[in-house]
Amino acid sequence: MSEHYFNALEQKIDQLLERVQQLELENRYLRTQDARLREERAQLLQLHDQTRNKVEGMITRLKALEQQS
Repeated sequence: MSEHYFNALEQKIDQLLERVQQLELENRYLRTQDARLREERAQLLQLHDQTRNKVEGMITRLKALEQQS
């Protein structure tokens, strides 16, 4: 096999290694973003539950006041 063939092969391998590194970085970023978004979702769900409970409490109190009148 010729020197040119080995040089081309080496260049392809270098390109593949570079692409693997890029994908690893992207994967790390996406995993971090996923974890952040999951945490944000959990916080929003908790806030939603708290708000719903407050609204239900207000409705209950309003109905009680309405029945007293």
